[in-house]
Amino acid sequence: MVRSYFTHDNWLEVQADKGVPVYRDCYIDDLRSIELGHWDLRGCDAAFIKFTNMEGITEARVQEIPPGGSLKPFKLGVDELIYVIQGRGFASVYGDINGVKRDFEWSARSAFVIPRNAWCELRNMEGDNPVRLLHFNYLPLGMTVVSDPEFFFNNPAVKGSMIDDADGEFFSEAKDIIKEFGSAWGTVGAKVWSGNFWPDLLAWDKMVDAGSRGAGGSTISMYVPGSELSAHMSVFPPLTYKKAHRHGPGRLIVIPGGEGFSVMWPQGGEKKIYPWHEGSAITPPDQWFHQHFNVGGTSARYFALHPPVQFIGKEEDEQGNAEGINIEYTEEDPWIRQIFEEELAKRGLTSAMAEEAYTNPDYKFSKPSVS
Repeated sequence: MVRSYFTHDNWLEVQADKGVPVYRDCYIDDLRSIELGHWDLRGCDAAFIKFTNMEGITEARVQEIPPGGSLKPFKLGVDELIYVIQGRGFASVYGDINGVKRDFEWSARSAFVIPRNAWCELRNMEGDNPVRLLHFNYLPLGMTVVSDPEFFFNNPAVKGSMIDDADGEFFSEAKDIIKEFGSAWGTVGAKVWSGNFWPDLLAWDKMVDAGSRGAGGSTISMYVPGSELSAHMSVFPPLTYKKAHRHGPGRLIVIPGGEGFSVMWPQGGEKKIYPWHEGSAITPPDQWFHQHFNVGGTSARYFALHPPVQFIGKEEDEQGNAEGINIEYTEEDPWIRQIFEEELAKRGLTSAMAEEAYTNPDYKFSKPSVS
């Protein structure tokens, strides 16, 4: 086998040789049902997700905790965002220096961040169902800088974490702030949410308008204090669809709720359809256009976990301009509208898209809803 240029890729192949599945391509229908294998490093069943163009940038993996079980404390050398695919549990997080434990409960569709070099113990509070967690981090970049994988796992020589100096509110619900920093996602001066814990992304209703992406959608930009991890969640109404857009590599999109599909294609290339529902995961390859469609009876939500901002690629600038990034409804391939309406017809439904949206590039959708 030809070795990869990236240390993390080669380390990942070692885990695969030990029996941990690695899922490739760019799509998984349901993270709740994919096959896992025993991972000796964590003492649990797990699988890695290495979608197209994530290599060398971001890592994602699914871990399972058996009914009533727990995972022994583990210290990772990079910040990690955890999304709860299914189940309910308890986390205990502490540092090497003061050892004070920060405990909190989580449940399905919670998202929380474990800071680098903090110990974390995870427990399943349900006695009859396993917990499944999605872990997301920038470990591939870390291994590019320090090409010794063992440096990042339970390293006794590395002590001190921001959790050592944290107050009791460290894992309280994220709070809204005004974005005062540039060179990142979101418009300077806009409202974003900063914190380490979002209790339920399906129920979260503190959204702002996402007008540049169409469909009357709304969004939440999510940032983590003391970390470059970030994410966003978009919500858009039933029987509508978003504008096509593109950006750089390394993002992972997970569906907290709704029914729909995405269309993805390289510029000038073939368009492919990927159906999704709660638990689906999808990654748009670098600079591929992609477009999201809601064919269900309720608002759809997608949770996008970001790579570091230097991989932003084509994206809106700090003033929200999106020239050359979005494809306006007035300029899209007529096949897009056709396939959307055909999928709705299969369900006995009709489009809620306004006819004017296809003829007037300045058309404004009504106020977004998150219900």
